[in-house]
Formats: sequence, C-alpha cells, structure tokens
Amino acid sequence: MNKKLLFFDIDGTLLNEKTHTISASTRRAIQQAKNNGHLIFINTGRTRATIDQCIEALEPDGYVCGCGTFISYRDKLLYHVQVDQNICDKLISTITHHQLSAILEASDRIYFPKDIKDEVVAYIYQLYSNAHFPLGFIEDDDVHLDKFCIQFYHDVSTFAQEIENDFEIIKRSPVFWEIVPKNHSKATGIQYLVDYFGLSLDDCYVFGDSFNDEPMLSYVKHAIVMKNGDKELYKLAEYVTDDIDHDGIEKALHHYGLI
Repeated sequence: MNKKLLFFDIDGTLLNEKTHTISASTRRAIQQAKNNGHLIFINTGRTRATIDQCIEALEPDGYVCGCGTFISYRDKLLYHVQVDQNICDKLISTITHHQLSAILEASDRIYFPKDIKDEVVAYIYQLYSNAHFPLGFIEDDDVHLDKFCIQFYHDVSTFAQEIENDFEIIKRSPVFWEIVPKNHSKATGIQYLVDYFGLSLDDCYVFGDSFNDEPMLSYVKHAIVMKNGDKELYKLAEYVTDDIDHDGIEKALHHYGLI
C-alpha cells in the first residue's frame, strides 16, 4: 500500500478522558501503521505546549496543533501563525470588559486568569498544572497567543460581533467556545500537509470524536468517528469504529487495511 497520512485527535480518540491514558491496543496499532510506512500526525485543538508525554511517546511523525495554527513534521516547524500583538492586547481588554473566563493558548505557554472564578477553568488549570505544562497569567506583560477559549454564563453576542473580523468560533458547548484565527482549522492543517507531500485527500484518514473535529471529518472521504464520540458526527463518518475503551483505533486501522 502507498504511503497514507493518518490524522488523530487526542482527547476521546487517542487519550481516554477519564484515565488520561492510551490503551495498549492503540499504541500497538499506531506502531504497526508506522512500520507499514504510513505517516502519523496528531491533529488537535490543543497547542503544542499542552501535548502529553504519553502522546509524545507514540513518536508521531508530526503535529497539527491549535486547530491548524501550528504544523510540524519530524521536529521541523512547517507553519505557525500567532495572533498579531495589537489584536492580542485588544482582545484581552475585550475579554475583561465582557467579564469572560478565558484561557489564552500559545504554542509555548497557556495563560489563565490569576483569580480564577469559574469551576471549569479552575479544573483545566489544575489539570494542566498537574501535567507540568508551561503556564502563565493573562495579567502578565508578555502574553501572546495562537488561539483561545472562553467559558461564560451570560449573553456574549456583542463579544462575538467584536471579534468576528479576526476569529472563528467553535461552539464546543452552549457555554464553552474554542476560538481560532480566521481561516484556520484542523482541515486547513490537513490540506497544508497534503500539498507538502504531494498527495491527495484520498490518501488521508482522519480519526475524531468531538465537534472541533467536524472540519476535518467533513473534509476527507476516509472519516472515522469513535463510537464514544458525539452521535451527531456519525453522519460525517465513512466508518464508525468501536469506542476508545474497546480497541476502536486498532479495529479501524484493520478495517482499512492500514495494519
């Protein structure tokens, strides 16, 4: 079989969100796919600063991080866009004005409010702190970002209008939004690598489970959705594999003859 590009989401696809571990069958399947000459890419909404050691241990060929804002191949940085500093500074003021709980995500650091009032944001901060990810505070002097998230419990339509020229919103839930620079997504990351390797979209296989995977699942023919994923995404799938706890990745790779 010719070389294929395999793109994997992290949370709920490779990584169990309850145990924060990768199953033995998934590790085995990824290694077999690599041995068969296929290229393994992590395609995640996380920025490069928040990649777990267990993901690193898979030794993927590269990363598409921050919803397409950061692309690397075998330790070579191919593409990186960072929000213009003037826009970043204005954004922080706008977030403060609208009293939003925010997490600002750069490729080298994640910024939280010093005084975290929201339970969800506090939970994420603790999770990242326990994982020893590089953290800073939104109140720091040198804040920069590739993308960001907000948690809210009031009308944010005015905020959305104020940022719409520079950003696109991924509504992860009614009260939690992931927000990325215009014209960036997991799909744009795939297209960049297809062009880089001179391959076609038919050479791509994508694995996901949640709504920030929707751009890549709808972009390629070979879209694989985890059974534990949101059922609304099943309609985008060429193949719905078993869930993360029942060898879903390994079964899908066998289904397509990739291992």
